[in-house]
Amino acid sequence: MQIYVVEPLDTVDSIANKFGTPVEEIIFANQLIYPYKLAVGQALLVEFRPNQYRTRRVINGYAYPFISNYVLRVTLPYLSGLYIFSYGFTKEGEVVSPALDDQWMINEAYENDTKPVLTLTPFDENGVFSNNLITALVNNEQAIENLIGNLIYLMNEKGFAGLDIDFEYIYKEDRDAFTSFVAECTRRMNEYGIWVSVALAPKTSSDQKGLLYEGKDYGGLGAAANSVLLMTYEWGYTYSSPMAVAPINKVRQVIEYALSQIPEAKIDMGIPNYGYDWTLPYEKGVTKAKTIGNVEAIQLAINNGATVQYDDVAQTPFFNYTIGNEIHEVWFEDVRSINAKLNLIDEYNLRGAAYWQIMRLFRANWLLVESKFEVK
Repeated sequence: MQIYVVEPLDTVDSIANKFGTPVEEIIFANQLIYPYKLAVGQALLVEFRPNQYRTRRVINGYAYPFISNYVLRVTLPYLSGLYIFSYGFTKEGEVVSPALDDQWMINEAYENDTKPVLTLTPFDENGVFSNNLITALVNNEQAIENLIGNLIYLMNEKGFAGLDIDFEYIYKEDRDAFTSFVAECTRRMNEYGIWVSVALAPKTSSDQKGLLYEGKDYGGLGAAANSVLLMTYEWGYTYSSPMAVAPINKVRQVIEYALSQIPEAKIDMGIPNYGYDWTLPYEKGVTKAKTIGNVEAIQLAINNGATVQYDDVAQTPFFNYTIGNEIHEVWFEDVRSINAKLNLIDEYNLRGAAYWQIMRLFRANWLLVESKFEVK
């Protein structure tokens, strides 16, 4: 596997000649757009043959039912699990299905030997995480019994192989009740051969303050579920100041704390498949960043003559560009930043990774994954 950073005067042809790689392979792998212009500082995957010493890992990806059929089909061969986002529930324990049919996704997953997973979220009628809905559920034994029974029936009927519990903004008073709920889900689901995972906000200590963190007991949830997903992204987010979405130094801190509470064989690391475009100057509470894809980010740099830079601490690419009187700052992921994250999986011997999300095709990422891991 080779990653090349574009220098001034480089062309696709000159880079192909330098590595003895067919031009068509570079164009295909990096989703280059005719007439194949490049941005200075752009990272290209130029060689991507599978390593004979690849380790076996679990690689999962989240997707909504409105994903492009093409994107799903070309991505599934690289995935262990397809996490379908998302199912909800009422405070009485009735299951709320997605507005769009997802059976076609389940069928496509099985055709590619990928396990379809039902993602359960406590969304209210506005599509926002509701901590009050969580409270109503986890403190009501009858509601829990109803929900688990309804989920088992639905999952067996539709063919789901796993359940992913993605509850956020849990009140600290509900921490132990939520852990008990996950444990009961795991016990009951495992009787039917259904795997249970739980998503964890990126904590770095047991006493970390904040609504995202206080309701999540890493040790307890690690024992309660079959596996956990560390949501190691969103340091840079829609309303934050411009910065990396998943800076490697912060990701490392979360992993090291998680390992003090949870066995390595149970831990999946979250990886973002997107970036953000901020308008400057940043004004807290006012500036709202636009979500963009990683391939889209590079095209934005090319179209505006921007030079891509690389932050060595965050190990993440970024650039600035100007349109009219507006100055923009973009942080995104490329094969360098993804490679750094994938290396952490082997360094800490984690179970694997999960991508949020796979709605936009980032082919170089999947070729990179294939070159490093044998997907379980």
